[in-house]
Amino acid sequence: MGAGVLHAGTAATRFTLARRPPSAELAPFLDYFWVIRWDLRGQPPYEQAILPHPNMTLAFEAGGAGIFGVDRSIFTKRLTGDGKALGVRFRPGGFHPFYGKSIATLNDRVIPAREIFGQAADDACAAVMSPDADDAAMVAAGEGLLRGFRAVPDPVVAQVAGLVERISADPELRRVAALAEVFGMPERRLQRLFAEYVGVSPKWVMRRARLLEAARRADAGEVVDWALLALDLGYADQAHLTRDFTATLGVPPAKYAAHAVK
Repeated sequence: MGAGVLHAGTAATRFTLARRPPSAELAPFLDYFWVIRWDLRGQPPYEQAILPHPNMTLAFEAGGAGIFGVDRSIFTKRLTGDGKALGVRFRPGGFHPFYGKSIATLNDRVIPAREIFGQAADDACAAVMSPDADDAAMVAAGEGLLRGFRAVPDPVVAQVAGLVERISADPELRRVAALAEVFGMPERRLQRLFAEYVGVSPKWVMRRARLLEAARRADAGEVVDWALLALDLGYADQAHLTRDFTATLGVPPAKYAAHAVK
């Protein structure tokens, strides 16, 4: 399952999720394409919770193509019957060359893809959702739409993506001031850069990375020493981790873990 998919073990019994890399032409803008397929005919609807990433997403679904801004709370997708969808995960900052404005204006919003790509978005969605389209054909339709836009690569995207990657990979980076020092830029410029290209603050990305790691540990089905994990993730104490986890995921970490092993 992809990063951010909560209760991944249960999710794997409800749907399949496959990733495909972008072409070299689109690699400066995209992380990957993903294809989800499910068949729940004769079964109850399933709601999948996802801990959001600092990434924009373009999704092709039965209801049309939409552009999803960074959701600053838990995102939940309801699956019923059988179906499929194609998603495009942009690199942090990678949607800016297509949008041309501050990505923060799209936070917690979904807009029709045609607002950016015109009629071509609806045409691509029809091709993606064709019953005969396999994964490769679905990705090809998404690739065609994005290549046709002819976005110009922006070197700032690589810089921003590198900042986000460093936050995710280095648990010792717990303060925005430390990140600014590592990359040799004023803290205020770093904050503006994230608002313009990522949509959320560096502090939000740091918090999200810590919560994802906590959820990943809980999903592993092993006994977790929450007090020790809290210290490892840079929290002042276990109570701080519990408050943060509960406020975002809706349940305390121990209760979340208990559900994961069922």
